[in-house]
Amino acid sequence: MSSSNRFLFVNGVVSPSSPAPTVSAFLESRPGAYTTTRTHGDGSLVLFWDRHLRRLADSARVLLNANPSLLFGSPHSLDSFSPRRTRSPRWESAIELLVNESMSKALPAALGERKSGEELAITALVSGNFENICGFEDLDEEMVSRVLDVCVHVGMYVPPVFGVRENGARLAVVGRGRDVANAKYSDWVRLRKSLEKLRPPLATELLLSNDGDQILEGSVTNFFVVCRKDHNGSSPDATGEDLHGYSTYPYEIQTAPIRDGVLPGVMRQVIIDLCSSNGIPVREVASSWSRNELWEEAFITSSLRILQHVESIQVPLSWKLLESESEKDVTWVKKQFREAPGKITALIQVIDKIPC
Repeated sequence: MSSSNRFLFVNGVVSPSSPAPTVSAFLESRPGAYTTTRTHGDGSLVLFWDRHLRRLADSARVLLNANPSLLFGSPHSLDSFSPRRTRSPRWESAIELLVNESMSKALPAALGERKSGEELAITALVSGNFENICGFEDLDEEMVSRVLDVCVHVGMYVPPVFGVRENGARLAVVGRGRDVANAKYSDWVRLRKSLEKLRPPLATELLLSNDGDQILEGSVTNFFVVCRKDHNGSSPDATGEDLHGYSTYPYEIQTAPIRDGVLPGVMRQVIIDLCSSNGIPVREVASSWSRNELWEEAFITSSLRILQHVESIQVPLSWKLLESESEKDVTWVKKQFREAPGKITALIQVIDKIPC
């Protein structure tokens, strides 16, 4: 991605800094809640934009209640900004208005630079403006625009081709789950750097687990397993919640529930809804590595990748090995999937027509 193909708008005004930073550098430089999506159909459609706006407003609300410094980047008291007021529908509508205003400036500029085969990768970030928070008394669009800054970063993205084995993800379990996992926030871009020292060669995505067995999510993706049921036809993970009452299928798709500490990914919910409406059994439960002999397939989801099949997964032989200084000190155990993509993953990909 060249510098001329990146755009950054701050409160609807193009940033004077040139070249525009990479999206990682941009997120590291600012606190706040953010969401990332992309266009589809040669830039003609922004994928699931309404869902992303709702999740962005929810993330900002969660941060304000759980850890305001992640939103404002300031350790000072934020008592004047009452979290109670963010429960109002006006909080969501005000954020949507601000973000859409910036989007209306950023997208035309980026579309004019898009080349054939490229889509736009869009990251919208909402951060608190601590200097303007004093005197906040009521929640309306004008007040929200005073206490929140909105940034929209747009770059070019070439989606990978699905179904090519070489385009599969190679995963490795390297660390614990996130704090405030039900919000998407920019400080995670900095925090996840500590996991990189344990990334084994060729691994393309890092997985998170709190105990080395139950896998929660990826560092930038949600994680799904197609799990074969045991010989009794029941789920091997009895603590899971059967979402749709299926009991006659020889397999089920598993993904960790939100309550376990995973991001409520937009594509995660799209896949769950898609499976539900097409008779594919889904169970929200963290898949256990100790039962990986029952894993037939796996895939990850994100709003950029949509759905990507998994080629292999590595876990440390001992959870304590992750205290090492380098991946060279870690002994890995690896599961290689025979089919990549597998039949169920391919079926979901065929069903998924990327609705708006």
